[in-house]
Amino acid sequence: MPHAVARLRADRLARSTKPFMARGGFKRERCPACRLVPSHCMCALRPALAVRAGVCLLMADIEPLKPTNTGWLVADVVPDTFAFGWTRTQPDPGLLALLRDPQWQPLVVFPGQYAAPERVVEAVPPAAAANGEDGRRPLFVLLDATWTEARKMFRRSPYLDAFPVLSLSPTKSSQYRLRQTCHEHHLCTSEVAALCLELADEPLAACVLDAYLDVFTHHYLQAKNQQPVDPDGSARQRLRALSSAPTTDPGAGDARPEGAF
Repeated sequence: MPHAVARLRADRLARSTKPFMARGGFKRERCPACRLVPSHCMCALRPALAVRAGVCLLMADIEPLKPTNTGWLVADVVPDTFAFGWTRTQPDPGLLALLRDPQWQPLVVFPGQYAAPERVVEAVPPAAAANGEDGRRPLFVLLDATWTEARKMFRRSPYLDAFPVLSLSPTKSSQYRLRQTCHEHHLCTSEVAALCLELADEPLAACVLDAYLDVFTHHYLQAKNQQPVDPDGSARQRLRALSSAPTTDPGAGDARPEGAF
């Protein structure tokens, strides 16, 4: 069954009046499940993990259509990934219902300097931690857009104002190479999600998502340059090792494989 981002993409395509042409991308047939050309398909490499945390992707209008979008990778790895198109005046009823769902503790992931100080947190609140008293699961709300679009979305989404703002402190620059950015410290969506999973005591899922991004990047660039993929490359080896690592019950503690960092 297609995941949430794939369904949002299909819905957005159905509403399009003309074909979407990705800027700078290749114009060949693509696999509908991984968005790569069939010769470079990576569907067989999709991880299967149990993850306690959830991710809610609030996506700018054409973001689901971009073949370089990494929210798609998050939905591949995190089973409870939800995706909604962003709108200021008419938020999706499904989004509002999700934010009210008592099983979740929504956390809006955004730099703290753009929010009121009393809203800013730098860790997953105890109530949403693995051993939280009320059992609420963390739901990371990610604004999946360009930086300019994301700032506008953050300012113009009053339905998010009631929730804490999780401000991340990345320790390394982005490794994402499929789009240019004006700021080296800006991370792509899957890198942000991996940091969130780490904070939610989901280190294995965080490592898998990072490795999965590396594999996707390799496949995408090789396809763009009409070169074969390397089946024994370091990215695929790391993903295979992580995918075969023993797991624990979601949220039950550190499941980091030795040497993952």
